[in-house]
Amino acid sequence: MKTDVKKLREATGAGVMECKRALDKSGGDFDKALQVIQERGVVTAGKKSERKTGAGILESYVHNGRVGVLLEIRSETDFVARSKDFRELAHSLAMQIAAMVPNDVEELLGQLYIKDESVKVEDVVKQLIAKVGENVKIERFCRYEI
Repeated sequence: MKTDVKKLREATGAGVMECKRALDKSGGDFDKALQVIQERGVVTAGKKSERKTGAGILESYVHNGRVGVLLEIRSETDFVARSKDFRELAHSLAMQIAAMVPNDVEELLGQLYIKDESVKVEDVVKQLIAKVGENVKIERFCRYEI
């Protein structure tokens, strides 16, 4: 059971007790427990979506000197904004914007995620919200192309 909790925690980023509860609820079935955690993450993200995002970062990305993106992504605290997961998401989203040319944040959120086309960008943001326990919001971006 301990190895399953560890494996589930590594796969989802959820807390130890959350993983243990999911495994208990699913009768020890790892795949069902994974699904339980993902469903709870969506619920958690929905509850946090109204919370104010006062911290954040600007992420820049330039592709082959011809396409440039500047992305403003926000979180509730500097602690989360400086975290590895948050910064990796910001970089991935800047690459997404460079490659997929969304017109606005709404369109970006509705696009399939280029690193995993089985989910939308919106779902990836919700997964991060569930993992870090704070609201995360893509505020705005601009894209330039020569």
